[in-house]
Amino acid sequence: MLTQQQMADVRRYAGYPMVGDLVINDGTDLARGYVAPGIYQTMQRRLTTMNPSEEARVVLYLTTLADLETDIIGARENLDTDQAAVWVHNKNEIGDRMRLYKIWRRELCNFLGVVAGPGLGDGTISMTRA
Repeated sequence: MLTQQQMADVRRYAGYPMVGDLVINDGTDLARGYVAPGIYQTMQRRLTTMNPSEEARVVLYLTTLADLETDIIGARENLDTDQAAVWVHNKNEIGDRMRLYKIWRRELCNFLGVVAGPGLGDGTISMTRA
């Protein structure tokens, strides 16, 4: 069974805001202010009723996402150098890393069978009328 930290990480990577001290179960509807009702409950239910192979896959996603997130933060060390000897800075490095990170976050959502949350969006560009 996933730890509370792992479940919080799944929600965060899926793009959903923190829940604080609210208990998520089949009888609560705390998602109303953020997304269609039921997504938090669906996610919680799936995270607490996984079979061992599904849990192993989720843990793999969490490990991969943690590494990708760390790589993005670590890329800041190269921002002040364009070239050092034969090494040349990839000016798109952070954007490339962010795209890869978001792809993996969406893959986690797909595996869980939930839509990406407001912190991740749906991956499309939309325009609204002013």
